[in-house]
Amino acid sequence: MELKKNQEILLTIEDFTREGEGLGKYQGFPLFVKDTVIGDKAKVSVTKLKKNYGYARLVEILEPSPDRVTPPCPVARQCGGCKIQQLSYEKQKEFKWNQVANCLKRIGGFDGIEAKMEPIYGMEHPWRYRNKAQYPIGLDKDGSIIAGFYAGRTHTIVPNTDCLIQAEVNKDILEIILRYLRKNHIRPYDEKSHTGLVRHVLTRVGFVTGEIMVCLVLNGKKEQLKNSAALVEQLRQIPGMTSIMVNTNKEKTNRILGASCETLWGRDYIEDYIGDVRYQIGPLSFFQVNPVQTKVLYSKALEYAGLKGEEIVWDLYCGIGTISLFLAQKAKQVYGVEIVKEAIDDARRNAALNQMDNVTFYVGKAEEIVPAEYQRTGIRPDVIVVDPPRKGCDETLLHTMTTMAPSRIVYVSCDPGTLARDCRILCEEGYEIERVAVVDQFGHSCHVESVCLLSNSKCTDLKSESTDA
Repeated sequence: MELKKNQEILLTIEDFTREGEGLGKYQGFPLFVKDTVIGDKAKVSVTKLKKNYGYARLVEILEPSPDRVTPPCPVARQCGGCKIQQLSYEKQKEFKWNQVANCLKRIGGFDGIEAKMEPIYGMEHPWRYRNKAQYPIGLDKDGSIIAGFYAGRTHTIVPNTDCLIQAEVNKDILEIILRYLRKNHIRPYDEKSHTGLVRHVLTRVGFVTGEIMVCLVLNGKKEQLKNSAALVEQLRQIPGMTSIMVNTNKEKTNRILGASCETLWGRDYIEDYIGDVRYQIGPLSFFQVNPVQTKVLYSKALEYAGLKGEEIVWDLYCGIGTISLFLAQKAKQVYGVEIVKEAIDDARRNAALNQMDNVTFYVGKAEEIVPAEYQRTGIRPDVIVVDPPRKGCDETLLHTMTTMAPSRIVYVSCDPGTLARDCRILCEEGYEIERVAVVDQFGHSCHVESVCLLSNSKCTDLKSESTDA
């Protein structure tokens, strides 16, 4: 029987994709169905057909999987954020561990990798874990001002001021801002007409310090916020409020933040800790959004680095120095490299804040900075740590790293596919995967972080010979 669009069929979900979609087969033809989990028997409606596969939407669960749970969030299905909230947390962890293992096997070619993988490090409490939120502001179909999150693959806002993976205080912040906007007749931004003022509300919350930042992203300047003093006065009443700012973004773009920030009240940053290291965090700073699990992730990277106090370490894609400063607690000298100048400015401030004088930061491409410094100083690193963006490492950089011949490479990854690809290249150059740790930093989403330790005994011997000479 040939499938047709809008046709309703019965389907048993047999597998799960990396994007969190269920996969079932109708007479051998694969269909991807959002909001389903392995073991579900469901009625679905076909939405799109390709030559070799198709998509369908969930109409009704006829027989739920034993791993299915009822999402506590009332808009989990509509919202584009928590794609697998309907899957029990134990199974979420299993799914993510398998995702890393499967990528290392299929893409990296590492057979038997499971034996080198530690059990996944999950969250004790997988709710209210995010310290940063970005809420789009818009109008509902009745013309009322709303805040929330975009529905999956759209720019349609699903109203929600109390997201269950965000800090509870965000609800109070958003309700104050929405009342202020309505009372002062301030229009939200309309991306189709490029009119209206308020685009997003950004919040940051220090989980250790309790400090709070609120930043309104404007299609204009702060002077256009009528009666802003009244808004500031109300927000100041929230315990922990430290920084109230505006960010100007007048571009026709999907990028949330513009380059310019101004302070309405308080400081232009908040402070928080990861472990014993203190950081200043501004509106534009990159800072891990789950501080509890970030400590787990960085502690594992530090453990894999195997530092005894005499090592030279390079931290590539160092951002604002989060991992660099963690490493500097136990290394002789750490060198951090990042292409974004503003991030390096933050990194240097954070090093000074922690009174760490054994860290040096460079602005530029790692594949250019690292070999130039090696040629200038002749100093061979003991350890190289990389924490690249989702696209992974530049291949030139991978070859530069193997030329530098550290005895250990610690690869921190937010994408198991590019991790596997890059590890394959490193292992072709003589390295070997020793250990892999998987850390769940983003409960109820499909994203997963991992740390991989690669070593090369020949490089250890080379370092020893160089030291003896």
